[in-house]
Amino acid sequence: MSTPDTFTKVHIPLTVEGVELNIATLHRDGALAPIVFLHGFGSTKEDYADIVQQAAFAGHPFVAYDAPGCGESQCGDLSRISIPFLLKTALQVLEDFGIERFHLVGHSMGGLTALMLAHQCPDRVLSFVDIEGNIAPEDCFLSRQIVDYPADDPEVFFAAFIERARHAPAYASALYSASLRHKVRAAAVRGIFESMVDLSDNADLMGKFFGLPCPRLFMYGEQNASLSYLSHIQAQGVRLAPIAQCGHFPMYSNPIAMWQQIADFQANGHRG
Repeated sequence: MSTPDTFTKVHIPLTVEGVELNIATLHRDGALAPIVFLHGFGSTKEDYADIVQQAAFAGHPFVAYDAPGCGESQCGDLSRISIPFLLKTALQVLEDFGIERFHLVGHSMGGLTALMLAHQCPDRVLSFVDIEGNIAPEDCFLSRQIVDYPADDPEVFFAAFIERARHAPAYASALYSASLRHKVRAAAVRGIFESMVDLSDNADLMGKFFGLPCPRLFMYGEQNASLSYLSHIQAQGVRLAPIAQCGHFPMYSNPIAMWQQIADFQANGHRG
């Protein structure tokens, strides 16, 4: 059993669409409403481990886990991974931990998965923090590279993707690139990216986002303040959280501001 200021690491075996998984998780027990974290492409559950260092979240249980094909999680068939597959995985993780209603936080790929989860189970989500998760076609600046820089060999595509990330003119891009090969299996990339592009282009993600009944916060780095839809979603009641000195990765560039925004929103989001 974890103490209030630590977490427990556990692997849980699951079967999703006939594919055997072993999902690596971090979790903590607590008496308050649980928080579920979904990491982005090229990241892991450890993006959120510092919640235990944040006094504002004392008493909140949480779960963060490595998506199939990522981090320490294992997947019996990497070619099957997609956003719909990750959604079904999330539902099984929630069931395994006995989580019914929860605060939801998702970044990038995890933000899109979280949006699909909240859309499917709107009565279960207490609040939703979307950290630059896809809600429009313009959000595919990483995933659309599967179309813009095609390569038949997944290793060749991934190597080139890593080099482009290393030299991207944005906060934390080189740091992000340094661990990509250790955090993502190359054979999982195509299915993830193609499904992200397809959903962003064709699934009315903005409509799904607006349709959620829970309080919503959209967090973005100041380098991405040019996103065309920011004023539009704010007008629809979405709270905005710009993060200073930050691009796509607030957990790497400005984690103090990220945690402050999440804590304030989960405590007061219904009032603003």
